Amino acid sequence: MFWNSVRRVTDGGGAALVVRGLRKTFPSPEVRALRGVDLDVARGEFVALMGPSGCGKSTLLHLLAGLDRADEGSVTLAGTRTDDLGAAALARLRRRHVGLVFQFFHLVEHLSALENVALAALVAGARSAEATARARDLLDSLGLLDKQHILPAALSGGQRQRVAIARALANRPTVLLADEPTGALDSEGQAEALDLFGRLHAEGQTILLVTHSPEVAAAADRVVRMRDGRVVDADRAAQAAPLAAGPAGRAS
Repeated sequence: MFWNSVRRVTDGGGAALVVRGLRKTFPSPEVRALRGVDLDVARGEFVALMGPSGCGKSTLLHLLAGLDRADEGSVTLAGTRTDDLGAAALARLRRRHVGLVFQFFHLVEHLSALENVALAALVAGARSAEATARARDLLDSLGLLDKQHILPAALSGGQRQRVAIARALANRPTVLLADEPTGALDSEGQAEALDLFGRLHAEGQTILLVTHSPEVAAAADRVVRMRDGRVVDADRAAQAAPLAAGPAGRAS
């Protein structure tokens, strides 16, 4: 299997994420980012989250990852209510169950590709030798083993995003959360990333991906559309179509 040595086995079935009544407002100026979001993501499912700028997509992703707190509502990640946890317990849960991929990679520029991925495994609790072995295994699976000692600045955009995805998988996460992962890539890099997400999904990885691109969303099992801080529609990816542009705002 493609991820046999690096994937967490999804042996319990059920939901990876359950969201109920999620609300979030930012002050100064006041922006009602989320207005009562309900969402379920099953284990092994690939969900694309779409909507116009300012609709709350990225805010929702940050709350799911435990990077911010909701004003109201609940998030259940891998069977644990995150809103009931203190900061330290939430950080431990995030390190164990969440992989994060961003649009602009956020790699440590003075570390090699191997060191970037191994660092994430170390933070997740792996010992040094295990972290290095896991990082090599991931880079090899992504076709980047020959780039393991290269600094990010010397890699192409698609290669940097593959390193970022490898880093997100270093803790063998229950769910991979990706915020516009193809937004900074050219067409070749986007094709590489889409192929990778498809292979991950085929091996059972749960993925929730924020995107503006109908082409990217079409790779998912299901498309969830948001507008004005609410989920307004959810259907099969084959029916995906861009929403009309909405008002821009702080919540994206």
